[in-house]
Amino acid sequence: MLQWQPETMDFLKQLFKDKDGCYSLREVVIGLLIVAIIISWIAQQFFNKDIPEFMFYSFASLIAAGCFGYSFEKKNIE
Repeated sequence: MLQWQPETMDFLKQLFKDKDGCYSLREVVIGLLIVAIIISWIAQQFFNKDIPEFMFYSFASLIAAGCFGYSFEKKNIE
């Protein structure tokens, strides 16, 4: 059975936080889309399952839009 180390869990938790340290749905969606792209790549490389090209480009553009919008955000100063 795979056991996660505390450092690994802390790293994964930090991935889903925004600049203010709050959990953000955008980071969760981007993470899920990255996982979907990796799974589709594995399916295509090792199992000869084709993913429709429009799905790949839509996933990639959603990730790019999320990352691009994130770069414009400023950290809230309290």
